[in-house]
Amino acid sequence: MEQPAGPAWAKRFFAVTPIVDDLAVARQWYVDVFGMPIVDESEGSCTFRFPGDVFINLNVREGVAELIDPAPAGPPGTPARMMLTLTVTDVDAVLARLRGLGIEPLNGPTDRPWGSRTATIADPSGNVWELSS
Repeated sequence: MEQPAGPAWAKRFFAVTPIVDDLAVARQWYVDVFGMPIVDESEGSCTFRFPGDVFINLNVREGVAELIDPAPAGPPGTPARMMLTLTVTDVDAVLARLRGLGIEPLNGPTDRPWGSRTATIADPSGNVWELSS
């Protein structure tokens, strides 16, 4: 049975907006870790362009209220509620580079039963990223 391509109203996946506690610290972490180009910056946000024209739009917790109101932004230290997955060629090589920057994985590398090798890291605000082969 053929699966539908998705809802007709959804054109494409376009952006993810991690909420960060300190924009300057988060900005530098994303520059160091991912090295993607910054395409926009303002007082409370910084936007990176990832492959596939997906944007990662860092927003400070205090400035995100207008975007998500009436839902509250989680306070610092809130447990992870979502994980972003980035496909990489070699999980071990990426982790070696990140360890050189002083970033330790939350877990991994691990060979998963479905065939991927994965590891997870967290940005300074606790947003979780999975690196997957």
